[in-house]
Amino acid sequence: MERLSRAQTQQLNRARVLRAARQEFAERGFREAKVDGIAERAGLTRGAVYSNFPGKRALYFAVLAELAEQAPESQRPEQDMRPGQALGAFARAWVARLPLTTDDRHGSTGLGMDLLAEVIADERTRLPFAQLLKLQAILLGLAMERVGSPRTPPARLVGVAEAALTTLYGAAQLAAAAPGFVEPFNVVSACERLAGLELQDTWPPPHLPWAPQPRPADEPWSPPQAAEALRGEPAPLEQDGVLAVLGVHRLEAVEEAVPAAPQGAPVTLAMVTGDPGELAPLARLVLAELRHCLRQSFAPRDWPRLRVVFDDGGELATATGLSAVSDGTEAAIAVRAARVVARADGRGACHAAAEALHEEDFAGRSFAPKND
Repeated sequence: MERLSRAQTQQLNRARVLRAARQEFAERGFREAKVDGIAERAGLTRGAVYSNFPGKRALYFAVLAELAEQAPESQRPEQDMRPGQALGAFARAWVARLPLTTDDRHGSTGLGMDLLAEVIADERTRLPFAQLLKLQAILLGLAMERVGSPRTPPARLVGVAEAALTTLYGAAQLAAAAPGFVEPFNVVSACERLAGLELQDTWPPPHLPWAPQPRPADEPWSPPQAAEALRGEPAPLEQDGVLAVLGVHRLEAVEEAVPAAPQGAPVTLAMVTGDPGELAPLARLVLAELRHCLRQSFAPRDWPRLRVVFDDGGELATATGLSAVSDGTEAAIAVRAARVVARADGRGACHAAAEALHEEDFAGRSFAPKND
């Protein structure tokens, strides 16, 4: 029998630990679950568990992320909808996952009940989680704008998305803390009506006076392969457009590139972190939950053109020229004809790289997405 390589053995052990952790969390709840119990269930040592995951909370996030990513494919809407209808469908998909009063808190349906409590418990997770929710709102708002705003001219709907997510996360927390209090139909109806709110919401201005000047470049661009987090397909990183490399403390900065880029120019966010063991699975979880609800509420053609890839190992960041990344990384490049033509770093980098696409012979160039 052929012996497994070290990498194959590590992969199998990681899968065993995840299966055992899911059983331990489901039966005992996160608080009462023990790493020793997980190791025993997996038939491994305590050290083997820690060699795959830095701690119990990181393992908890990884279990929830795996469950969210493996959720069955949902039926997609076939008819065009207005923003309120789409937001109502999104809310309906969200509340359908909430635990019922008859559900066992320590069963499989109650696995995620301790998520927000664990996020709140540590400052190291609070800020990244807030930024991940900001990103959720940006992506949901962009999708709502694509199905048509009820206002003329079309308005930014990210603020409406933030209000809807506030309602939905609050409903999820109350469903866990006060079983029977949340009335799902009322939550859905409330979200449907949020789309008509006048929030005086505006996109960042097309020109930011404090943004850095982009640095001209002329270098070949040959990015590594990466999967797009929402669509689950290879990301077209070779296309002309903007690539923003952002740490999990600066995710909302990608919004500065969206209005600044030429119409139709794709914007891609490469998410990096200095703590991939714990924050990477948390990011995967948040994006997987968004994807699950988007699939049931927006047709594929209406999904946001802002793309997201996870760069846990930093390969994509290295390809852009960064020597190191952290949770506060903020850098961006402009790509044209398979070449990096501009770079920017620091606060305002996304905006600066997007503006570079308007310079000289960029103006008037077609950026029609190839895969939408």
